[in-house]
Amino acid sequence: MHEVARELIGAVLLVDGAGGVLVEVEAYDQEDPASHAYRGQTARNASMFGPPGHAYVYRSYGVHWCLNLVCAEEGRADAVLVRALEPQRGLDAMRARRGLDDPRLLCAGPGRLCQALGITGEHDGLALDAPPFELHARSASVEIKAGPRIGITRATDRPWRYGLAGSGFLSRRISPRA
Repeated sequence: MHEVARELIGAVLLVDGAGGVLVEVEAYDQEDPASHAYRGQTARNASMFGPPGHAYVYRSYGVHWCLNLVCAEEGRADAVLVRALEPQRGLDAMRARRGLDDPRLLCAGPGRLCQALGITGEHDGLALDAPPFELHARSASVEIKAGPRIGITRATDRPWRYGLAGSGFLSRRISPRA
C-alpha cells in the first residue's frame, strides 16, 4: 500500500477527461484504526475489500465524496485516499462544478477534488483502468515528502501522507512531525 501511494504521486488521474497530476495521497490498511476497513466489511466499505485497481468512493460527514484507490489483494482492504491533484485538463468543467476560478483551490482536498472531477457514489467499485477513469503512471521521477495524515482522529502519528515536494496544490503543507 505504501509503495502504491508513493507511485501515485506524479501519476495522472482523469475522470471523463478532467483531472491532472496527483500531488497528495494518504495510505490506509486493514489493521489501521483510522481505516474504514478496521472493523470489517460493511455495505459502505465493500469496495475496499474488492479487487485492486478499483475505486472506493464514500461520503465523508454526509457532505463530501472521497475517492480511494483499492490496492490490496481481494479479500483484504488496503486503499489510498486521493487528497489533491494539480488540475491540468478539463479546467472549465472543474471550475463550473466548483463555482470558482482559482486553480489552486479546485482539487486541494479530497472533497474539493471529487466535486471538481464530478465523482459521486456512482463511481464506487468502478475499475480505474476503464472509462470514466484514466490513470497514467508518472513519466519521470519525483521528490516525495511524507508526514502524518490529516483530517482523522485515530492513528494521527503515522507518516502515511505522501505529497509532491514543492507543489502549490497540496491540501495542506506536509509537516515532517511523526
